Order: sequence, then C-alpha cells, then structure tokens
Amino acid sequence: MVYPASRLASRVAELGRAISRDFAGRTVDAVIVLESSFIFAADLFRRISRPVVCHFVRADIRDVKQSGFDRREVFFSQAPQLGGRDVLVVDAVIDTGVTQEFLFRRLLDTGPRSLRLVVLVDKPRDRRVDLKPDYFGFVVASKYLAGYGMAGSRGQFRNLPYIAARPVKGHRSAVRAGKSRQVR
Repeated sequence: MVYPASRLASRVAELGRAISRDFAGRTVDAVIVLESSFIFAADLFRRISRPVVCHFVRADIRDVKQSGFDRREVFFSQAPQLGGRDVLVVDAVIDTGVTQEFLFRRLLDTGPRSLRLVVLVDKPRDRRVDLKPDYFGFVVASKYLAGYGMAGSRGQFRNLPYIAARPVKGHRSAVRAGKSRQVR
C-alpha cells in the first residue's frame, strides 16, 4: 500500500481548503478528466466550500504510425465553453504532462478568466513538457499505481479505498484487495 485511505482523506481535505481559499467569492468550474479521476474529484468537491460546476471530458490516446514514424495522438471529447470563468482541471495523475498540456491549450481557446490544475499524484521525473500542477496531493517517483479510481490491469482495482503499487507486465501482482473467496 502506497497511500492508505486515511492519508488520502487528510490530503484531499487540505487540497479542498487551499482551493476554497484561492477561489474565494468565485464559482469553480471544474473540468474532470475521466476515467481515473472520478473518485478523487468527488471527494475533493465535497471539501471545497465554494459553488462547483462540473464538466467532464474523456481523453482518448492513440498510438498511430504516420510516414513510418510512431506517434501518439490525444483526442478529447468536446471541451466545455468556459469563457470568463474560473476553471480547475481535475486529474488523478500527471506524469509526462503531454495530455494535460493539450487539454489546457484547448481550454485556453475558450477564454477562461483563470485556469488551474489539481492532481492527486504528481510524477515530475517523467515530465516532458513545462507544466506544473497548481495543487497536488503527493509527489511520487515513477510507479504504476492503482486504487482510488485509478485502474490496474484490465480496468480492475478502481474501487480500492487506498492507492497501491500496480505490477508491471511480467511481474507478480502487487495490488491485492485482501483474500479472495470463490462464490458459489
């Protein structure tokens, strides 16, 4: 276990207080990146003492081959129109930052008054772009994580109330939700 439920709850409460302070007197237009951030976002919003309007976007990342070169393309569902609003992008993890930077550029095109990023897990060692979260829960070295909304292999383990290290392909499982019993 990397972060137990009690530590997650405490850190999310701290983030909620900081965001409430920084958005004082304003409505927070939250853009939630699905799917891994839904539990973090729900817990965070219950800790923000300002009005929150939720917008959801889904990232679709595809590896394509073009002119003999491998390339990764990022597509998002339609970005909400946020002209003149105070926007908070909510994501579970930032590692390379490429996906979040792409989303930021799309959101900036809609003309928000302010645009900030909150992530539960920051992996700065993996960063490939100059993007730093305005708020973060934890800074970690490169690890595959699962639980608290983040999926392990085959989409499993999102329901765990804690965050655990997820196994890398070819290694034994590190994520365990306790003893399993066969149901008949």
